[in-house]
Amino acid sequence: MTIETLAAFGANTTEGLHRCMDNESFYLRMVRMLSGDSNFQKLYDAIDVGDLTAAFEAAHALKGSSGNLALPPIYAPVCEITELLRARTEMDYGPLIERIRKGHEALKEICSE
Repeated sequence: MTIETLAAFGANTTEGLHRCMDNESFYLRMVRMLSGDSNFQKLYDAIDVGDLTAAFEAAHALKGSSGNLALPPIYAPVCEITELLRARTEMDYGPLIERIRKGHEALKEICSE
């Protein structure tokens, strides 16, 4: 994984690096950690069983991490689902979960390079 591959993914690497004290190795390590964050699976599982409280907790954690690392392909749909879950909106979360999964899978692929 490189700064260039993250930028191609859609990351705002300038902002992400700045938040990590312009320490590239630290930033890349944090991105790698996010790709393996158990909150993704917790979110998917909680949505599957209709547990909006657990889904909110997982989404909120992912919102903070993906926002701090400036990863819009994950951050944007996670922000959207977080606010819907905060309001306990009863709806089909499938399309949002699919966007989050797609971003997560792409990030995992980048991190495995």
